[in-house]
Amino acid sequence: MRDLGTGFGYLLKGQRWMARHGRQYGFGLIPGLITLVLYVAVLVALAMWGGDFVSWATPFADDWSSPWQGLFRGFLTAVLFVLALLLSVLTFTAVTLLIGQPFYETLSEKVDRDVSPDGTAPESGLPLWRELWISARDSLRILVRALLWGVLLFALGFLPFIGQTVIPVIGFFVTGFFLTEELTAVALQRRGIDLRARLTLLRSRKTLIWGFGTPLGLSFLIPFVAVFLMPGAVAGATMMARDLLGEETERELQEGEDPSPSGV
Repeated sequence: MRDLGTGFGYLLKGQRWMARHGRQYGFGLIPGLITLVLYVAVLVALAMWGGDFVSWATPFADDWSSPWQGLFRGFLTAVLFVLALLLSVLTFTAVTLLIGQPFYETLSEKVDRDVSPDGTAPESGLPLWRELWISARDSLRILVRALLWGVLLFALGFLPFIGQTVIPVIGFFVTGFFLTEELTAVALQRRGIDLRARLTLLRSRKTLIWGFGTPLGLSFLIPFVAVFLMPGAVAGATMMARDLLGEETERELQEGEDPSPSGV
């Protein structure tokens, strides 16, 4: 259980690193702001026209008497919006990382150099288009896995008592795991570690991953918080990736000190 606290510690270290590097923080906010605008537009459109879509998709209910038609379609509209919110939480990180691949690659490299004892950072050596392709392909695979889990947990949510207590907790842990996979992928992909190997690596330290990703996933439920935490989350995930691989980390940074005179 100690790994739970260690994982949460990396989340805090990442945020502290960004607090000491204001210029990098502003740089890292750009992808999240772009993604936020896109997601808000989609959710607003769904809120405005979701009912119309449900009515169009359920023509068999046109002749139902009141109040059953309204209750049925109202329930489906609510379910559609809840699923959209869940999907937005699960995919926000993946879409932001895809949009911000060049931004976060640069940020992750700077964190690696800052915490590495020899001041170096691994480099993939791949052209940008190749890195974007690998990132998009892997994100799609993770999204499919996350959606399967989401559908399963949504169905289990109808079970009496368990569906309203145990299942939501499991859902947050599942969300935390997939969020962490997406975030650590920035540093691990740069080291040439493919998706299957990354998943195996993360499963070997599940409590560490949950300690990092679960509170992050919970915070992402608060509007706009994800945008401001993303740069620090990438920084913390880079530090945690070094831990997962057994790479040395400069002791001063592990203890929360900034060895550079300027802090930039």
